[in-house]
Amino acid sequence: MPSDPSSWFVAHRGSLVDYATGIVGSRTQAEDLVQEVLIRLYPRFAALDDPHPYVRRSVTNEFLSWRRRWATRHVHAVPDAALTGEADRRAHAEWGDEPGPDPKLWAQLGRLPRQQRAAVVLRYWEGLTDGEIGEILDCRPGTVRAHVSRGLAALRAGLEGGPR
Repeated sequence: MPSDPSSWFVAHRGSLVDYATGIVGSRTQAEDLVQEVLIRLYPRFAALDDPHPYVRRSVTNEFLSWRRRWATRHVHAVPDAALTGEADRRAHAEWGDEPGPDPKLWAQLGRLPRQQRAAVVLRYWEGLTDGEIGEILDCRPGTVRAHVSRGLAALRAGLEGGPR
């Protein structure tokens, strides 16, 4: 059990924001989402034995319900396409030695339904098993496999210009 939430956050912030960026599609929104989750969890943090899986699931759940709440809080909703501009591409290029995500793949990933997008990101960016993803998405491993399979099929179709 971590004794200091601040030091835990500093140690895990990068990986949480990277994960959230994968499902949200915007580094800036991902940082906001992670911050919102950590602020809510701060009072209960000392009671968590292993906070990483709990925080990751909280980030996922917040993402799955965030857009619905976001649209009701704002008068002018902004479409997803407007949220992935040049500033986000530059931010992704700064992730490290790698050039960042392929813009075409990034755009296709943003078009997936939220459950499929979360399942694909948890599988391929986070490297989680079907069981672990199922716990986070609150579904059975078979449903996780279906989300991943359908998500990958949609990504392939979008990148190749049509169904395979």
